[in-house]
Amino acid sequence: MKLLSRSAVAAIVLAFASSAPAQDKPVQLKLSHWVPPTHPMHAAAVAWAESIDKASNGSIKITIFPAQQLGKAFDHYNMARDGITDISHVNPGYEPGRFPIIGAAELPFIFANGKEGSAALDAWYRRYAGQEMKDVRYCLSFAHDPGTLHFARKKAVVPADMSGLKVRPPNAVIANWMTLLGATNVQAAAPEIRDVLEKGVADAAGSPWGSMLLFGIDKVTKYHIDSPLYVSEQVWVLNKSKYDSLSPSQKQVMDAALHQRLGAENRGAMGGFRVGRPRQDQGHARPGRLSAQPRRSSPPGGSPPSRWSPIGKPRSAKPARIRRRSSRICARPSPTTSRAISAEAVLPSSEGRARGAIVYRSQRNMP
Repeated sequence: MKLLSRSAVAAIVLAFASSAPAQDKPVQLKLSHWVPPTHPMHAAAVAWAESIDKASNGSIKITIFPAQQLGKAFDHYNMARDGITDISHVNPGYEPGRFPIIGAAELPFIFANGKEGSAALDAWYRRYAGQEMKDVRYCLSFAHDPGTLHFARKKAVVPADMSGLKVRPPNAVIANWMTLLGATNVQAAAPEIRDVLEKGVADAAGSPWGSMLLFGIDKVTKYHIDSPLYVSEQVWVLNKSKYDSLSPSQKQVMDAALHQRLGAENRGAMGGFRVGRPRQDQGHARPGRLSAQPRRSSPPGGSPPSRWSPIGKPRSAKPARIRRRSSRICARPSPTTSRAISAEAVLPSSEGRARGAIVYRSQRNMP
């Protein structure tokens, strides 16, 4: 038997190498969020990262940094933009006036629940994300179940009770609302609510019921308004340069995980994995699930929309164009501007079934 020459062996090896599938270069991504590891959102992020690892055949690894380890909650959009982290969990309401379009979701008494509301919000905002968040790659948006106001020492039943109180608002629109009611706003991220209430820096705070337990707010509050007053929109964004550095197959994996539209059968999910749903589920807690500490949960005095809401009954027959009017509405939500806004202004009718999740409460009782 004749032995093959070295050049022949090298040619055979090269032929096999060229026919074998190319292996993507390993990529390490950082995901930063600001909730504690005990929060359901953290567990959801961990499972989501594992699903991407599997889908990419191990070429995309995601390390998660919870509890503001890489930066304050208020800074998370800039952190993704500047490459401090690759993926960020952003609360746009923490930066008043910067994201007025998605800020429309902050108007009081609009969301009926977080599950369908998240699907509606994401489907609607995708049309405007490239305009408003052009520094990053938009991934997804969602909202918790409607939150309310919780009080450390003083009970509030009617709007006049808010005058003189120091309130930690959840977002810019609610902050303006509290100002209209004569309250003073105290800025604090969700993980800091218990501290500002306990130290007397704030008298009241906006929070979903489920976050009461997760952040220990139930231990420092006694009175609550049992009414779905507001939601805070949440967004995940991705650093543009990091995304552009991925291989075509890796981009395909990330696109499937981050940009897939919300399906009616899996609302609050992205890429087949439930991202927003844990936050929505934890928002369902009510006083009965809180600690045994004495507390009182009261409905707002009178009809909630008529006495508490700065939003009047929609009067416009035509849907308002949110792109044109949103900055004025969200940056300064006065009774005059808000009265002309209908539910269609927040979500156009073309969204079909999802539109039903964003509604005004008890419209016939509104002035």
